[in-house]
Amino acid sequence: MEVHNVTADADVFTSNAYLALGETPTLVDAGAMTGVESVIRDHTDRLDRVVVTHQHSDHIGQLEPVCSAFDADCYAYADHPVRTDSLRDGDELVVGDERCEVVHTPGHGDDHVALVGETALFSGDVVVYNDGAFDDGSFGRTDYPGMSRERLIESITELLDRLPDSVDSMYAGHGDVYTGDVRAVVERSLGRAKRREPKYPDE
Repeated sequence: MEVHNVTADADVFTSNAYLALGETPTLVDAGAMTGVESVIRDHTDRLDRVVVTHQHSDHIGQLEPVCSAFDADCYAYADHPVRTDSLRDGDELVVGDERCEVVHTPGHGDDHVALVGETALFSGDVVVYNDGAFDDGSFGRTDYPGMSRERLIESITELLDRLPDSVDSMYAGHGDVYTGDVRAVVERSLGRAKRREPKYPDE
């Protein structure tokens, strides 16, 4: 599957926004970079859907402009003015060329979901490869109101239970794309979360 991070050159704080090309051109998160729709057009004139991992501002800041520019459907767990389709745990949908299962993964956000395919994991912020806090296995912050480290631990555990051994690419909301033993990275993330290792000094 051909995947591009269309916010890679952003000079503002934003999530990664992944354009998966193929049978069903899909954007996973829209990011917060003004003009992201023009970067998408560098790769395709057709965008069927945008899938939202969670509705923090760095992930949906450009959701409305992107959906409007491409007349794209919007899939999200929680309600949003441009949502056309609701996501629930266990749903399946095609992202690019790969059928993915929706896994509800709260903790960093109540509405957080990850997308698990046969070869790809779109993890949002529930787990990341590197993010400036930890390398080679990190997790979403849980120090703001409404967040929960306990729920995050449960979510990562559930994600591991539903992660095929064939997954060898992880596309996280922040940091670098990881290719290799994704299960090992998620297990390291879980271990750090369980040890209550703070991501930030004041957490």
